[in-house]
Amino acid sequence: MKRLVLLFIMFFNVGIFAQNKEYSIIVKDIETQLPIEDAMVVILKTKQVLSSNEEGKVTFMLNGASSVQVSEINSESVTLRWATLKENQFVVYLKNKNNKLDGIVVSKESPQKTLQKIVSNSAQKLTMPYRLKVYVREFFMLDNKYSYYNDGLVNFQFSVNHKKAKTTLLVEQNRSYGLLETDISKDLRGYNLNNIMENYSNLNYFGPVLNSKKRKEYDYIIKVYPENKDYYVMNITPLDKSKKGTDSFEVIYDPKKKIIIEFTCVLIPGTTNKIEEKPTIGSKNVTRSFIEVRYRIDGSDYYLLSSEEEIAYDLVMKDKVKNIQVRNSFVTTNYNKQNFTYNESDVFKEQTLFNKKNKILTNYWDVSGFTATSKEKEIIKSLESKF
Repeated sequence: MKRLVLLFIMFFNVGIFAQNKEYSIIVKDIETQLPIEDAMVVILKTKQVLSSNEEGKVTFMLNGASSVQVSEINSESVTLRWATLKENQFVVYLKNKNNKLDGIVVSKESPQKTLQKIVSNSAQKLTMPYRLKVYVREFFMLDNKYSYYNDGLVNFQFSVNHKKAKTTLLVEQNRSYGLLETDISKDLRGYNLNNIMENYSNLNYFGPVLNSKKRKEYDYIIKVYPENKDYYVMNITPLDKSKKGTDSFEVIYDPKKKIIIEFTCVLIPGTTNKIEEKPTIGSKNVTRSFIEVRYRIDGSDYYLLSSEEEIAYDLVMKDKVKNIQVRNSFVTTNYNKQNFTYNESDVFKEQTLFNKKNKILTNYWDVSGFTATSKEKEIIKSLESKF
């Protein structure tokens, strides 16, 4: 009898593991047939959130049955029943909302005051205690050649300190390939995972345009968002484009809830021709800076969904100038209001993942929220083989 029970348990467990299958979805626009980047895919059973890459692709593991919801800010959402999913590549077509409304919003309130309220309210809703499981990824180029890559599956525990979000970071898994020169490594220590996540939650990027002394230097225009009638879009551009290192913003927000859905921040290099005769060693000349951050509303929950950052700058060395380009991304794959328990020794106190030895337990990069494109996989494979 005991043997029968044991056999039953073994076969039952085998059946469970057999159901754990990998699925791939390609999200496309039904009219243009082009892939849709940054579409949100939610596994309704587990509440896992994923984001499509520039090929429109999302890969995930599914144990048992679950419906899948696919949505994108400019398109009508679709819910796929589990029975329709296929293990191999499955194409999902979304219909563009195509409202074609682009009228200017007239309001008695100044746009600056509107932005102040939106930023304040959004930050307040984001700073509640919660935790995010996030897949992070970074590509590094030195003098136009890829020389370093890292990614990891991490947990950010959020707490509130003086009305602002503070994070504690725990690293589940990570990997790094390539080498960074000593001087370059020192320079990149300013890249801090906790600081970046806290900036996203506290919305620190809007400081310059909310500063009472500087905000008059910008032009504000609010329009109905052309692809979604429920949202407004605010464009903030510098009046004097000759100034060096000035940012422009685009903010998509919900005017009723007064919260930000998405924002981009792009550096405008300036048109000045003034060149420093003798640049200081260690100084940087930023030539490109791009930030795109998206947030998710799920009932009463509001949190970071994903981000993309790119920066390029010339670093002045003793004997030459080196061009550095960094591209990193954050993708939230799970949100939870419950705090996790941990020992102080488990907390990752370094700034970047290249300060941590590789810890690979699973192929987390394939199913953790953001599938690498074919080109990105080639870069990663090349760096892995060299080092």
